[in-house]
Amino acid sequence: MLAQQGFTTLAIRWFGGPGQPPGICEVPLETFTAAVDFLRRSGAQRIGILGTSKGAEAALLTAVHDSRVDVAVALSPTSHVWCNVGPGGDGEHHPYRSSWTWRERPLPFVPMDDSWNPTEQDGGPVAIRGWYELSERTFVHSLPAAEIPVEKARADLLLVAGGDDAMWPSLPSAERVAQRRRSAGATVRLIARDDAGHRPRLPGESPASASSRFKHGGTSNADVLLGQAAWPYILDALAHAW
Repeated sequence: MLAQQGFTTLAIRWFGGPGQPPGICEVPLETFTAAVDFLRRSGAQRIGILGTSKGAEAALLTAVHDSRVDVAVALSPTSHVWCNVGPGGDGEHHPYRSSWTWRERPLPFVPMDDSWNPTEQDGGPVAIRGWYELSERTFVHSLPAAEIPVEKARADLLLVAGGDDAMWPSLPSAERVAQRRRSAGATVRLIARDDAGHRPRLPGESPASASSRFKHGGTSNADVLLGQAAWPYILDALAHAW
């Protein structure tokens, strides 16, 4: 969709591929800065990075650690570094480790509180937002070190979030990111809908498929409306400095 708008666009695989961790576990941020290298060598003059959910976490962190990123677009973001989702290179899920490394050092992270139990007991899809919210309370001492220091990013930040996100509290997280940026006098824009969920649909995207494992929140209509509202701002952010 971005290529159709005239952008030079690169989509990369960043876990689960050859030589990569099978899960989102200690993924080197250099995976993304190498993509920046490639785009710069290919003649790109303005570099944007766009990600959703854990990809949004990666987008914000890459913008913090690589000053060549001009804009980061984070859909359904978090304001903290979280632990691994899935196994690391050793095939193990536990003990919890950081999702990300930088220069071979794991970033500080918030672990999950495994005492959490879903409210759904019928074996159907589960809303796991409460798991993240419980983990924030349980490991409150881990939050300061794991906060993504978005004020350090030279890039413009565009955040897109739904208040009915059932996967994790992306709108409160986006509001914290925005406040942190504004307090530092840095550029940020937040596009939100209270009734949208974890998967905003941008114009041209097919409807999100139903999941047998997770509830994502929102409604099909609200998710489309959030994507439509965000799309012109995404195009503008990728094309021009604010």
